[in-house]
Amino acid sequence: MDKSKGFTLIEVLVVLAIIATLLSLVAPRYFDTIVRAQETSLKHDLITMREAIDKYYADNAAYPDTLEDLVQGKYLRSIPEDPITKSAQTWTVVAPVDSETKGLIYDIHSGSTDIAEDGSAYADW
Repeated sequence: MDKSKGFTLIEVLVVLAIIATLLSLVAPRYFDTIVRAQETSLKHDLITMREAIDKYYADNAAYPDTLEDLVQGKYLRSIPEDPITKSAQTWTVVAPVDSETKGLIYDIHSGSTDIAEDGSAYADW
């Protein structure tokens, strides 16, 4: 009798079921890790840009008028991309409260309308 070497349909289905089970356990953790990495990157970018704004103010006695002023003054190498919106053009700037203060950018926030893992809005960070 000539028996072919190979797997039966049942064996293949069992292996596929095991793989599917493992993927269902790993996939949610993978996507949570991506979101946490984006949030960490956003926090870092905000800290870096806020420090650059403060240094600009300390050197010039005025806040910058645009984010590009921070790049031209070499306070930043480039305007970072918002990791949530995937664009460097969506940052939301906050003007100084005191109308006598020179400059237009006192603070900066993400332009995203999404909600973070902790329940807060990215735009409030």
